[in-house]
Amino acid sequence: MRTFIKIHPEDSVAVALTPLPAGTALQVEEQSVTLLEDIPQGHKFALTLIPAGGPVIKYGAPIGAAKADIPAGSWVHTHNVKTGLGEVLDYAYEPDSAPLMPTDDVLFQGYRREDGRAAVRNEIWIIPTVGCVNDVARAIEQQAQRFRTGSIDGIFAFPHPYGCSQMGDDQENTRKILAGLINHPNAGGVLVLGLGCENSNIDELKPYIGQWNEDRVKFLVCQESDDEIADGVALVEQLARYAGRFRREGISCGELVIGMKCGGSDGLSGITANPTVGAFSDLLISKGGTTILTEVPEMFGAETLLMDRCENERIFADTVQLINGFKDYFTRHGQTIYENPSPGNKKGGITTLEDKSLGCTQKSGSAPVTGVLAYGECVQRQGLNLLSAPGNDLVASTALAASGAHIVLFTTGRGTPFACPVPTVKIASNSALAAKKRNWIDFDCGVLVEDGTVEELGRRLFDFVLETASGKRVKAEEAGFHDMAIFKQGVTL
Repeated sequence: MRTFIKIHPEDSVAVALTPLPAGTALQVEEQSVTLLEDIPQGHKFALTLIPAGGPVIKYGAPIGAAKADIPAGSWVHTHNVKTGLGEVLDYAYEPDSAPLMPTDDVLFQGYRREDGRAAVRNEIWIIPTVGCVNDVARAIEQQAQRFRTGSIDGIFAFPHPYGCSQMGDDQENTRKILAGLINHPNAGGVLVLGLGCENSNIDELKPYIGQWNEDRVKFLVCQESDDEIADGVALVEQLARYAGRFRREGISCGELVIGMKCGGSDGLSGITANPTVGAFSDLLISKGGTTILTEVPEMFGAETLLMDRCENERIFADTVQLINGFKDYFTRHGQTIYENPSPGNKKGGITTLEDKSLGCTQKSGSAPVTGVLAYGECVQRQGLNLLSAPGNDLVASTALAASGAHIVLFTTGRGTPFACPVPTVKIASNSALAAKKRNWIDFDCGVLVEDGTVEELGRRLFDFVLETASGKRVKAEEAGFHDMAIFKQGVTL
């Protein structure tokens, strides 16, 4: 069993793969290191003296600077490392990427929609335009379960607190996200449920939806109905008859769009789970598929690695705007751009935002960046796309779904039960979490501590995603969990 890993030849720290007691003597390449302190799993220890003010190197890049001299064998964490990041920066385009070599296509068993798009689920979604009708949506969902027959995979309501008393970008965000979900191919039928007097009422929302199939999308204004629950159930019955005509068939994996997100990381996330997702992303893209990476604040400190992989200067400029635009959002609200990771992240071994970001971006693999998406914008280009959304798990995952992701891959070192509107695959960075929370975790990347390679595990994850796309329910689906959250930035009236 491997007890530690030096990730990059130039690193000044290594990471404990298991708890290592003080006094343990380790041979790291050609040097001997004796641990001066206990090192928890996922945490770092110094391989050589790191002088005060000197860079702490992990993943081959600085993750911060030493607050004081850090002797070889010492625990390296928040007590002796500070961030080295600043504010809004200027960037230069220094391209350093090449297209992936194509690999053979593989089919999954999905649904072909009338407009030609592929889907991995055939569900009926009830989408409120405003939080005032959330309970009505839930009541319709409950009473309509009798229509879940044949090829209907589920009937779900997606309550949220917005749609009224919003201004500017907030109202725009709500309309874009709702429209993105209404148009999502995983929904074989959609009931759009309005109140009637809200800012984002159905008539206001329709231009954002664009053209729609009247058999697939139904509208109900509660204030215009004598019995909105009975009328809603009747409309769901019509939607079920329409959606029930779809059957699974073989579809190229090149039509899959997969979102990538991490949350509640630990010190193994950037070593096991995130690189495995990166290997998966490269494999899917090599077959013509598409992946979307988001949570922009967790790109801070690693953004130049993504910028250098932009396929042209226009996409590079879009990426610069993506990063600096999000930094401006922080400063407009008087917040520190380079805030330390969450308490759970720090407990798991993540020291600075650079540490978190360099691990986070491992999910992007090595493919060129082919597109940059605004919040609420639907993906258009095959390959690796970057999406503007915050790090919050529910907000970012909902944004991935609204941008067209069929499935979201969610890596975690801490565990979480939530799910977004599309199948949300929970990927554990450590086997202890996978064993303890079998009802949450779908895929264990902690096995890399024992044996195997990232490439091999990435191929296994690819097979798991194809099974999921073909109808295998993930743990959150088995539990009946479906959530959504919208990015709120401004004033509520």
